[in-house]
Amino acid sequence: MARKPAPKAHRAFTPPPSPQREVRRAQIDISFENQSLLGALFGQFDANLVQVENRLGVFIAARGNDLHIEGPEDSVARARDVLNEMYDRLSQGQDLDAGAIESLISMSNEPTLDGIMDAEPKGPPIMIRTRRKTIVPRSAMQATYMRSLTRDDIIFALGPAGTGKTYLAVAQAVAQLINGSVQRLILSRPAVEAGEKLGFLPGDMKDKVDPYLRPLYDALYDCMPPEQVERRLASGEIEIAPIAFMRGRTLADAFVILDEAQNTTREQMKMFLTRFGQNSRMVVCGDPRQVDIPGGDGMSGLADAVGKLEGVDGFGTIRFTAADVVRHPIVGRIVEAYEGPAA
Repeated sequence: MARKPAPKAHRAFTPPPSPQREVRRAQIDISFENQSLLGALFGQFDANLVQVENRLGVFIAARGNDLHIEGPEDSVARARDVLNEMYDRLSQGQDLDAGAIESLISMSNEPTLDGIMDAEPKGPPIMIRTRRKTIVPRSAMQATYMRSLTRDDIIFALGPAGTGKTYLAVAQAVAQLINGSVQRLILSRPAVEAGEKLGFLPGDMKDKVDPYLRPLYDALYDCMPPEQVERRLASGEIEIAPIAFMRGRTLADAFVILDEAQNTTREQMKMFLTRFGQNSRMVVCGDPRQVDIPGGDGMSGLADAVGKLEGVDGFGTIRFTAADVVRHPIVGRIVEAYEGPAA
């Protein structure tokens, strides 16, 4: 019997490789007039230039007062804007560290980097001056927040940790206390345990509540010399207390900050907001996604207050996202991984 021919093997179809999009490359030279700033601009062993190179994928060569930048066209343009902004900040006497450079690199992806530093075209730069440092915005949303801190009576600052909500509020409060526009600085937060039971805490009332208020102390000491903080705490110019201590008071001539506001109940939030007095400003900071009180989001006074008061005259609402995290870049990636897309 004749053998049937073996079936032909079919070769899998492989589509032709798609042509890669050509990356346009560019090179540019920029020059800086003040040679005395170049050491701080370049950083020790050119560390600042290396940071910009690594983050943007460009090559930077220093030649005296000039910098030569090569790489993909978009990245070269961003590197030029970042370096010019770094130089401008140094020219204004501002600090420049790795965190500030990282923020400028992130902001360079915004539609315009120049607009971040100006309150309005040709307006004064946005900054907060305290006894220990001058603070400038590290993201476009921080710039919006800092404008709100000087304009609105009550501000809701919402978003994840690391976006500067509480720190910038404390810095603005310290600046106003120093220049005399307010007479008192009052910092408060609910004494709610974050996912763990601490049990009995020794000491008097101050000793018991201080662990919950430590982030507020940290921000204060970063903006004022320690001896001034201690003196103003002793005199009552600065007061740090749990929200329960606010009941029955009217807070006039004061800058009042409520931190971790997502852990307030509706009743606590209403009580706190109605403490508002003449010549005062209130900032309410919190992350609606990090509620630690029993019952979760359904009982949060922060979400309830924002829903009722957003858009009311005199109120400002600022919403930060993981993209606004100004700590180490990996913190932003952690927040994004845990929270997913911003709501």
